[in-house]
Amino acid sequence: MSVSKSSLILRRVTESRLFFPFVALALILLFDLVTVPGFFRIYTREGNLYGNLIDILRNGSTVSLLAIGMTLVIATRGVDLSVGAVMAIAASVAALLMNPYVLAKELPPHIMKFMTDPHFTYQPLWVVILVTLIVAAICGLWNGILVAYGKIQPMIATLILMIAGRGIAQLITNGVRIQIFYEPYAFIGQGWIVLPFSLYLVAIVFAVAWLLTRRTAIGMFIESVGTNSRSSFYSGIDEKKIKLLAYTFCGLCAGIAGLVESANIKTSDAFNMGQTKELDAILAVVIGGTLMSGGRFSLLASIVGAWVIQAITTSMYAIGVPAFALQAIKGVVVILVILLYSEQVRNLVQRLTVQKGA
Repeated sequence: MSVSKSSLILRRVTESRLFFPFVALALILLFDLVTVPGFFRIYTREGNLYGNLIDILRNGSTVSLLAIGMTLVIATRGVDLSVGAVMAIAASVAALLMNPYVLAKELPPHIMKFMTDPHFTYQPLWVVILVTLIVAAICGLWNGILVAYGKIQPMIATLILMIAGRGIAQLITNGVRIQIFYEPYAFIGQGWIVLPFSLYLVAIVFAVAWLLTRRTAIGMFIESVGTNSRSSFYSGIDEKKIKLLAYTFCGLCAGIAGLVESANIKTSDAFNMGQTKELDAILAVVIGGTLMSGGRFSLLASIVGAWVIQAITTSMYAIGVPAFALQAIKGVVVILVILLYSEQVRNLVQRLTVQKGA
């Protein structure tokens, strides 16, 4: 029985890690098309694009950034539960660098007037960003040391920083929720250059991660460690260094996400910053087809998974579902994803594509 060329193409498409995430996204958007009039309307204002679709991309930027780093960690057969706490630490560090005077009990009159000045910052913006990202990378490095060299289970190792991280973030600001008035910093999360500025940050981080993993041997090493760490060892791959790199990069991505989130809401808010974001990031990676057992991964599919999560949130708000019900809906999504990636469903799709081309 011969198989046609179209059947081979169809089978290749359905076996791609991008297939199921795009199908899920298409189904959600189809639901919006039927139930929400004007959902796809795109309009311009002052040369910039706005609309529900743009909101999905913009509001999904934070989870997209986290998902890029989380993909590499999960591909090594690990997990990072601390990314939300690292976001809070990053936001606190950045806010304190811009406005350390808030920790003073009494301020001179000539300092008070600078507190709400949109052009005032104690440290230059490049210093704020650089120091914040270094701190976030150190947090990721700490997780990597515990996992790779301490031989602690990834869930336990990262749970330590997940619990302690928010306390550290509040210690940095002395429990003060620092308001951010510096406009150049706020542009990171609220700025527009035709499209939201945060989307360009996602594109840059994705490009760096893609070049790192697909134009060097690092991607192959990560997949090898995740598939079979023992075989990787005998092949000359240093499992410890690969895991250390993955967790450090994940911490760096969480730091960037913290910058975006704090710039968007203009506050350090160490207690609420990044709450449940680690779960959204893990879910985005799983929707993108990267298995929790490690191995092969797709960065783009993980980003599409983040869009799926944000599309669900935006759609539920559009039809009037209350915010407290969103977590229950995400739970249903998790169940559907598990079923979607089951061997039975995959085998069914393969049989259908073969029969169609027969």
